[in-house]
Amino acid sequence: MRFASLGSGSEGNALLISASSGTTRTTVMLDCGFGLRECERRLARLGMAPADLAGIVVTHEHQDHVGGVFKFARRHRTPVWISYGTWQAARRDADKVDVRFCRDGDRVAIGDLELRPYTVPHDAREPIQYVLGDGQHQLGVLTDAGQSTPHLVQMLGGCDALVLECNHDEQMLRDSTYPPSLKWRIGGPFGHLSNRASGDILAALDQSRLRRIVGAHLSKQNNSPGLARTALVTALADQGTEVMIACQDEGFGWLEVAS
Repeated sequence: MRFASLGSGSEGNALLISASSGTTRTTVMLDCGFGLRECERRLARLGMAPADLAGIVVTHEHQDHVGGVFKFARRHRTPVWISYGTWQAARRDADKVDVRFCRDGDRVAIGDLELRPYTVPHDAREPIQYVLGDGQHQLGVLTDAGQSTPHLVQMLGGCDALVLECNHDEQMLRDSTYPPSLKWRIGGPFGHLSNRASGDILAALDQSRLRRIVGAHLSKQNNSPGLARTALVTALADQGTEVMIACQDEGFGWLEVAS
């Protein structure tokens, strides 16, 4: 089981997760916040074609996550898994797309992958994040959440790898030129995770199987890779766990969930 990013940040997000069983391979794309041609270009950079995707899985309706989903799905006849609330918020763009609904508590089988969606606190209609597995290993994904909850800590515990939002440094956000309303939205309980909050979540998790973590969705204005990395490393029980930081332009290349 492996994963890769087409790009991570406020200008667009898309994550690939792939698992194989014998001669078959299943790959899904988690969100698509890029335009059609840009998404195709970024897929090719990772050695993938649109026809290789078994589906697109959506977290919520904000444009940096859903902006390219339905155009891509229509062009390439790719099914889309989405919460009902997110579909309600984005359905004006979903005409002639094979839409399938999922929600917290479901277990969604897509080929060799099983997806478990779970709710998170974010300022969207029905935002969900996912734990994905192949029967042996699990990848937990958490971006676009304003705060920790016991539910998300339980869902992410025991994963072999994590993609975890480290959106902003709290002091950098306070000192930024953003208007007060935007600072409140980002730093509030339904906004985005700070480095400190992400570190606290990581420290609260069952890390017994954790071998790899990627900090994601960094703000270009209010964070730095060094600050995000320090927050994650400090919260790790095993300092042998690999820590990486995703970037907006390049994302990151293919990584094994468990090395």
